[in-house]
Amino acid sequence: SVTMADAPWTADTVSLVEAFRTGERSPVDELEAVAAAIETSDLNAFTFVDLDQALDAARRADVSRPLGGVPVAVKQGVKVRGWPATEASVALADLTHDLDATMVTRLRDAGAILFGQTTMSEFAGLNQTRTKLYGATRNPWDLERTPGGSSGGSAAAVSGGLCTMATAGDGGGSTRIPTAFCGLPGLKPTYGRIPKGPRMAMGNLTAVSGCLTRSVRDIARYYDIVSGFDHRDPFSLPRVDGWERDLGTRTLAGLTVAVAPTLGAAVVRPEVVAMVEDHAARLIADAGLVRRSVSVVAPEGSYEWAMSGMAHILGELGDRWPACADELTPPIRFGLELAEKVYNLEMAARVEALRTENNERMAAVFDQVDLVMCAVNPDVAFGADGPIPRQVAGHDVPMGNNGALTIPANFFGNPAIAIPIGTVDGLPVGLQVMARHHREDQLLDLALLVERERPWPLLAPTPPS
Repeated sequence: SVTMADAPWTADTVSLVEAFRTGERSPVDELEAVAAAIETSDLNAFTFVDLDQALDAARRADVSRPLGGVPVAVKQGVKVRGWPATEASVALADLTHDLDATMVTRLRDAGAILFGQTTMSEFAGLNQTRTKLYGATRNPWDLERTPGGSSGGSAAAVSGGLCTMATAGDGGGSTRIPTAFCGLPGLKPTYGRIPKGPRMAMGNLTAVSGCLTRSVRDIARYYDIVSGFDHRDPFSLPRVDGWERDLGTRTLAGLTVAVAPTLGAAVVRPEVVAMVEDHAARLIADAGLVRRSVSVVAPEGSYEWAMSGMAHILGELGDRWPACADELTPPIRFGLELAEKVYNLEMAARVEALRTENNERMAAVFDQVDLVMCAVNPDVAFGADGPIPRQVAGHDVPMGNNGALTIPANFFGNPAIAIPIGTVDGLPVGLQVMARHHREDQLLDLALLVERERPWPLLAPTPPS
């Protein structure tokens, strides 16, 4: 007998699919619970809910499929036919997508019920989700704090109990930063793992797709569904099978690791450094890794990274720019105006030189070790409404400090995972583990070890009212 769902599923996605198959839950009940929870939520995690279409799909759900009947939220910026194509910008508020992204088609084929769009920062450009169009999205651990960005709505929704799975993206940390701020696991895959078509824009070749979920097996199932080559993205990688099937089967013992909490590039709060060191040591012991003393100094390239991304934004705005300047959030407007002044042949050469330098430095590290462990964020989540902090633990920080730990893997294109390791000041902290290209399997197995030995809460604790 199916019990009416009074609240959305509180465990992970794989267990929800199992509940559908045994008849403990029904896809329609789950979707209605999700819609009701969004209606009363103060997280501001959703900008659009397509309930009628989703209910129709839920009634016809085939629960034998890998995501059969699961309500899956889609981050803004991912093409879903008929849904808003605002890029979280007032300037594009009237636009609608006219096709489905390849990954959306694959999610539908797997039985997912795509029901709504989660908030992101404008053009996915910042690690705080606050826009002129939709306001500030809030962290379920503390409503005064940001869930991070750019995939802030997805992180808030999954951690805040609104749905079990959402899509995410990562061009400079946009999956890892919000997962770590919200106490979830988050994998940035190797560049090209999930195809970007149709109408793939090359951009600055740093952005990858991904997901926000509560468990490691959920991530594995998602990659089984959406990864693999598609010729509308000529940079996409050949399909690899068995992400979920082979989870936890690899030999990790003997892999070598460097522990560099700051990557030699960021100013990180001492309590976070201590926690990263402690949990790195525990994971090394659990997995039988071999720690090596290796100097890790990633170049700080947030300025070049930001400038190299502006051409894509200009392309999205088209002939609306510069008349729409006042409609943009200040950082995006500033970035475009600055890029118009400085982005010339010399700047293009500078970006190229930085990429080469980053690749060589990262490669030199991975010549010596299989894995690198560091922090995800310099500190716990900062304010949802205020400016991005210019200080960490009383120290002035450089402009790019919030991305200094995450951007190197975007330039290099190697995989990196954020693993929840506890809290500082009652707010989540993440351990970042990076691997060589194409070794997401090692990262998932390491995260699975942590999940088994020191499980994280699947949901943010309900704040005392």
